[in-house]
Amino acid sequence: MSESITLNTVGRVTTLTISRPAKRNAITQAMYGAMAAALNDYAQSDDIRAFVITGSEDYFTAGNDLQDFSMANPNEENPPVEQFLTAISTCPKPVIAAVNGPAIGVGLTMLLHCDLVFASESATFNAPFVKLALVPEAASSLLLSASVGMAVANDILLAGRVLTAQEAHGYGLISRVFEDCDLAEEAGKIAAHVADAAPQSMRLSKSLIRHRQDQVATQMQRESEIFVAQLKSPEFAEVVSAMMQKRAPKFS
Repeated sequence: MSESITLNTVGRVTTLTISRPAKRNAITQAMYGAMAAALNDYAQSDDIRAFVITGSEDYFTAGNDLQDFSMANPNEENPPVEQFLTAISTCPKPVIAAVNGPAIGVGLTMLLHCDLVFASESATFNAPFVKLALVPEAASSLLLSASVGMAVANDILLAGRVLTAQEAHGYGLISRVFEDCDLAEEAGKIAAHVADAAPQSMRLSKSLIRHRQDQVATQMQRESEIFVAQLKSPEFAEVVSAMMQKRAPKFS
């Protein structure tokens, strides 16, 4: 388990906390591996019946650690990020997100695979893939438009629009909004209620609701192939160089 990923189990609920506050909870490959392992363990557990994902301090996650990704082997088969996306998108049991601050990139797209999403009033949501010379991932190019509509999805994915918690709730991207100080407690109460439900009924209900899994897996694979190609591109190299030099990227 990565030291930047912590797990805490109370009763039948496990909470995974993304805990790398010095980097705004940006996720590395090692962290993805730990998150995938935790979700897979949860899927196979008979004792744990609800799983909550949240962030430490005042950030959910700033998304991928781009410096870490720039050093990864782009030809690696089934890299940790894909392991995580597969684990969260195929988990047969309820996955709950408690978004306690900015949710950027995968911080937003992972929510599309969660069954309940709660957010604090100060939470924001954006997916700046194009700004980073990348493309959408986690089947967000399919699922986000299904959630918020094509026009809003394009505004988020292409124009980089940032949504407030109230806007995200209005568009149906999140389930409920709580005051910042109440989020953890309220999400915990609902998770405990979910964990007390009939487990087989919960699994079957989730499988009925998420019946388009084949489409999701196919789209996720298409996105992954293009994403990896962009990681090798001059455009992405320019973005990383510009970030290191603290300047705006130049695409000519």
